[in-house]
Amino acid sequence: MQVAAAPRALGPIEPGASVFMLSGQGSQKPGMGADLLDVPEVAQAFERASRAFGFDVAQLVASGDAERINDTRFAQPALCALSVGIARALEARGVAPSAVLGFSLGQIGALAVAGMLSDDEVFQLVRVRTDLMAQAAERHPGAMSALLKGTDEEVEQLCEQCAQGGVLVPANYNSPGQVVVSGDVEAVARAEEAWAAQGKKASRLKTSGAFHSPLMAEAAEGLAAYLEGVEFSEPRIPLVCNVDAAPLSAAVAREHLALQVTHPVRFVSCVRALAEAGADTFVEVGFGGVLKNLVKRIEKDAARECVQDRASLEAYASAHGRPQDEAAAE
Repeated sequence: MQVAAAPRALGPIEPGASVFMLSGQGSQKPGMGADLLDVPEVAQAFERASRAFGFDVAQLVASGDAERINDTRFAQPALCALSVGIARALEARGVAPSAVLGFSLGQIGALAVAGMLSDDEVFQLVRVRTDLMAQAAERHPGAMSALLKGTDEEVEQLCEQCAQGGVLVPANYNSPGQVVVSGDVEAVARAEEAWAAQGKKASRLKTSGAFHSPLMAEAAEGLAAYLEGVEFSEPRIPLVCNVDAAPLSAAVAREHLALQVTHPVRFVSCVRALAEAGADTFVEVGFGGVLKNLVKRIEKDAARECVQDRASLEAYASAHGRPQDEAAAE
């Protein structure tokens, strides 16, 4: 599949307005967001995720062990529920996002924040996507590794050199000097060894498959078939797409969401596109602060926050929200 041309440019974003960023897989941890589970908007998101997946997602977060929550089938519903729940809680407290950006899985949750799908539709989509990706990972084992302190071009050349007939591609352009590669286990190991030979560091990711690589082709095909029956609304706020760093529209949503499974996450380009449009305040709604830290390396002057627990939720809402009765009146 070819990436369709973006139907429109990103419009101006008011300085000081919050850009919501939804966390991706890899930031999960037992107990994440546990003190938010009684916040009404968060509780509702977890209830909806539990209905979609057929198990108690809140209980998983509160008491599940690391091995279970690191499994794709459990990590993705937990992360998505937490991100969507926190976003809804901030909105209920008068924090109106000016734009939304998700990292990989986070882009699915971002569809709810942007108003392109309902929360229930998003969790159903996550369930289908999660199952398809897990099945592809089982049939086509792979790995992912973050290569540090190299240029995009150096990593791309390394992939060409170390693939040796296998699959090895850049998967995530995280920040300047950090690119994640994805592919066959043996090819990723060769890349790590070659990178180390250059005196540079690599860090193997805790993922169960080679996401954002051709090894996910079967998942992309299955997802495309499912998306044919999904109706998207036009976004009420811009949602910057991982595939091309351009605003997503209903017309290209199906194609781009399927492409995202096998194509790299261009997070650097997404953040820079938002900054060029005027965005200067980025808030990660999720867990771990990974995206917040990446933004620091991409746009050093931007304000950065991570809302991941009760204290950070209350602090951010107090600083950036409006009284709830005023927000509800609009």
